[in-house]
Amino acid sequence: MDKTEKIWLDGKMVKWEDAKVHVLSHALNYGTGVFEGIRVYQTPKGPAVFRLKDHVKRLMDGCKFMGIDLEFAGKKYGFDDIMEAIKQTVRENKNVDYVKPCIFLSGEEVGLNPVGVPVSMAITAIHMGEYLGKGADKGAKIIVSSWHRPDNLCAPAGAKVNGVYATSCLAKREAVTRGASEAVMLNSNGLVGECTGENIFIYRQGKIMTPKPSNSILQGITRNSLVQVARDLGFTVEETDFCRTELTTADEVWMTGTAAEVAPVTYVDERPIGDGTIGPVASKLRARFADIVRGKVPEYDAWLDYVN
Repeated sequence: MDKTEKIWLDGKMVKWEDAKVHVLSHALNYGTGVFEGIRVYQTPKGPAVFRLKDHVKRLMDGCKFMGIDLEFAGKKYGFDDIMEAIKQTVRENKNVDYVKPCIFLSGEEVGLNPVGVPVSMAITAIHMGEYLGKGADKGAKIIVSSWHRPDNLCAPAGAKVNGVYATSCLAKREAVTRGASEAVMLNSNGLVGECTGENIFIYRQGKIMTPKPSNSILQGITRNSLVQVARDLGFTVEETDFCRTELTTADEVWMTGTAAEVAPVTYVDERPIGDGTIGPVASKLRARFADIVRGKVPEYDAWLDYVN
């Protein structure tokens, strides 16, 4: 990650080093916040934020679920206000490819009661580059984590709530210490859920499959995009259940996420997927997606919000 110069905080652009909260802020101690990760791409028309409207809608839905009011520093914010704040943050920084808005309980409070705790919003723009690191373009090695994906009975699995991602951090640590770049988590029924920050797809018996929303997955915006793109290209796509055995013996596997984009998987638990190289379906979808997000496919232009 490369730092930038300015961060949007409660309606003001401040220097990176001045964007601070108190050590007793409720969100820091109890995870009471909602965030998004959003990619920014360079296009022939200038910088564009990918599916910004959908990300802002999901951010606001997460706040509604958590009971967090969209009022920062005495001003109420609506959909258009947040859209413009994100664009402003991208405009006022250089070499941005990723932007992260976070709405969180910033008030100093000891105790679990979140009611009435003051709220803040920060928007950070960075240059992330390759999320999964060098060599990911040749295929990722992943493991099946011992940690389960939190289900809808114990956490708001469909929202990007800060505290829920503690499990993802544990699974990610497990993957890295085992020499992998990512981990996939099963749900409480033993079915494939999702990775630590990505949705997962398999290609098996001529069909693309991805876990359905009832499997406690985040309904990812990149996931949604790739389902549509694959169908537009003539592939059969099923949102369904599948197990660890079907994952490991699939013809192809890939992950999707804002940070990871479309990331083919070549090994699961040290077992090769197919012949251990990136397959033709994943390659085709990854190339198509790369063209779409960079403004090279006019029929998907509605997915791009241009900054300038």
